Amino acid sequence: MSPEIKIKENQTGQRLDIFLPQNDPSLSRSRVKRMIEEGDVLVNSLPSKPAQRLQEGDIIRLTIRSAQEAAAIPQEIPLNIVYEDAAIIVVNKAAGMVVHPAPGNYDRTLVNALLFHCHDLSGIGGVLRPGIVHRLDKGTSGLIVAAKTDEAHRSLTDQFVRHDVHKTYQAVVWGDVKGNSGEIILAVGRHPGDRKKMSTRSKRGRDAVTLWKVRERYGLATLLDVEIMTGRTHQIRVHLSDRGYPVIGDTVYGNAAKIRTVSDSTLKAQIKAQDRQALHAAKLSFLHPSTHNRIVFTAEMPEDMNNLCAHLRRIGK
Repeated sequence: MSPEIKIKENQTGQRLDIFLPQNDPSLSRSRVKRMIEEGDVLVNSLPSKPAQRLQEGDIIRLTIRSAQEAAAIPQEIPLNIVYEDAAIIVVNKAAGMVVHPAPGNYDRTLVNALLFHCHDLSGIGGVLRPGIVHRLDKGTSGLIVAAKTDEAHRSLTDQFVRHDVHKTYQAVVWGDVKGNSGEIILAVGRHPGDRKKMSTRSKRGRDAVTLWKVRERYGLATLLDVEIMTGRTHQIRVHLSDRGYPVIGDTVYGNAAKIRTVSDSTLKAQIKAQDRQALHAAKLSFLHPSTHNRIVFTAEMPEDMNNLCAHLRRIGK
């Protein structure tokens, strides 16, 4: 693509971050967003915004930076690989593993493990996130897909934008949830007082929709199936906490006082020893980037959450 583009009459009104990937398929929407944030996309010689609407005659100037070598290093780390082919790899991530290098976690991440195993991850995700199209929190276990080719990366990224990727989680929450199913529709954004947290009270929150259904009741707690229609950071944890049913083990959005209500000493010790939120990505479905057929993957609840549910089931009788 030419580093300079003049907008024609039939292109008027399009969003900048949508127009550029459509104009050149080699640019993913996530890469375009990153370029805009880094000042590499100018409209009429001025800094731009992703949602900027284009007008006839606008001049877009791009700075296409050469690819950098990956900063993450390959590390031999065991992976629970659910599926793999030439385009994608699906992993059942263990709780405690960070998805990609970041301050405080520069190695032993899923990216380090994937670089060792695959040797051919898509480079679109950037020097620290090759192949990564979505993420799971460190304390959340379960299914995550990574792209091995740039074409697969673009396809999966577009599917997330179109909400063609379906994700279902299992969550053990405090309390006896009222009703058997429901939805939570609350915008999620940065916490107004703590930039490390998310909140439903943010002034710049983005629309977020969470569907939930009761799988099993224990009295003291409830096991839920949770489907997210949007992929906001910490969405499930924030939404459930807002409704008064925080995920057990969640030290950020959970209610620390809840554990004091537990009279069973074994259960109390088990929750403390678990050392993570009881949240598991149990089902992942998307269109295969090459065949365009829908594929579905499932991952059984891990041992620590199974044991937690088993003990809650015993004391709840």
